[in-house]
Amino acid sequence: MSAPVLRVLEAHARTYRRTWMGSVVTTFLNPILFLLAMGVGLGALVDRGVGGAALGGFGYLEFLAPGLLAATAMQTAAADSAFPVRARIKWVKTYHAALATPVSARDLVVGHLCWVALRLVLAASVFALVMTAFGATGPAGGALAVLPAVLTGMAFAPPITAIAAGGSSDYGLSSLFRFGIVPLFLFSGTFFPISQLPAPLQPVAVVTPLWHGVELARAAALGSAPAWPPLAHGAYLVAWLLVGAAVAVRVFDRKLVR
Repeated sequence: MSAPVLRVLEAHARTYRRTWMGSVVTTFLNPILFLLAMGVGLGALVDRGVGGAALGGFGYLEFLAPGLLAATAMQTAAADSAFPVRARIKWVKTYHAALATPVSARDLVVGHLCWVALRLVLAASVFALVMTAFGATGPAGGALAVLPAVLTGMAFAPPITAIAAGGSSDYGLSSLFRFGIVPLFLFSGTFFPISQLPAPLQPVAVVTPLWHGVELARAAALGSAPAWPPLAHGAYLVAWLLVGAAVAVRVFDRKLVR
């Protein structure tokens, strides 16, 4: 990691030291409450109804927790890559000031993505501990599920960073969450298998990164067989990461340098 990237990473860490309390609820508390309400409360009713037969032989809490882990990673990455990036470019112009130093547009993108990765590791690790405490998975399964969760978040961070940097309307980012992140959260396999979706919508769910992350996290936590080979799921997420990062660098260069 180059010195300029480390400086960008340090700047993010210094900012977070002053603002971390604002992210505690959305990053840590909300997912835990969701797990309690949906997994423990609703899960008891689901298990008495359709039971594990419709969920691959697992209880609803076991089915839900890994999916919610991946979905939380998506939300964390989106929250860190949307309005904060727009603010540093359009409102407070932190990135413009950084370019007056030896930091390049590429360094800004890489540093931002490294920071998002650190945040995802922290958030996913805490959630995995909670999963284990509730008996949704074993310690090994919880630890293994952290990696696909982080990879899921990193598949979303670069394209959202590019959108935030390149757009001019603040309403566009609100629409991204309203019509993008929220539907993905609800309909990408987190709460129920996508086989329960109407047939025309199932291919749409398959092309979303979150479905692949949910499948990987569930396989890691429960030892179940994912819909695709694990390497195929992982390669799909890595492709989103790499292509999104390349696009983000180009957008930053066009917006800040040229």
